[in-house]
Amino acid sequence: MTSIPDAASVPKTAIVPKTAIVLAAGLGKRMRPITDTIPKPLVRIAGKTLLDWGLDSLAAAGIGKAVVNVHYLPEQIVAHLGARHAPRIVISDESERLLDSAGGIVKALPELGQQPFYILNADTFWIDQGTPNLNRLALAWDAAKMDILLMLADLHQATGHCGSTDFLVAPDGTLRRSKGDPAGLIYAGAAIAHPRIFKGALPEPHSLNAYFDKAIAAGRLSGMPMYGHWITVGTPDAIASAEAAVADALAELQ
Repeated sequence: MTSIPDAASVPKTAIVPKTAIVLAAGLGKRMRPITDTIPKPLVRIAGKTLLDWGLDSLAAAGIGKAVVNVHYLPEQIVAHLGARHAPRIVISDESERLLDSAGGIVKALPELGQQPFYILNADTFWIDQGTPNLNRLALAWDAAKMDILLMLADLHQATGHCGSTDFLVAPDGTLRRSKGDPAGLIYAGAAIAHPRIFKGALPEPHSLNAYFDKAIAAGRLSGMPMYGHWITVGTPDAIASAEAAVADALAELQ
């Protein structure tokens, strides 16, 4: 499918990101009425909040600092994160104005540093199979060839995804938009990006998709198919299937 190397074939000198941003500022309108009283990142799946599923993956990958942006019912997220010890949490407050995915990242750049960093969506997560996918993503990262590297999932390894595919993968691992082609893969809500792509950008509302398209045009958007099972929870009736998918995926690992 792609020539992106597996972890076992990549030199252990690969640079692993030390920081991450978790995009947790969305309104979660499709999760109403649950999100009438709690922000979507605090919805629990199999006893763990969506936000903690992502942060636990970052902690397991050795990430020292994670920026979490907040907008809707931010005090609940801040209070919840107060109990975490790893990774170290920095709150990026967007309570006055929602900045969308890229605007939120630009606002957080001073905390993310000058080296590549992880980007995680707070409303999707996965169960790893074998080498953790965030470690595989870091090992596959090549700053000389990539501006952004996306983790990708196959439709058959996804639960809760109601749309079509997002990207087609070329033999060299570069991506182009799939336009719904069933042979394509889904963006699985985890990525590595180099901060240089945001040079000159302002912390104004705008989408990360614009940067995906710019990287595609330059041949510098790449993808890595994940191992394991990917889960997205968009509506209240998706919670039961998500919890069943977690139980099945964990049972397969035993």
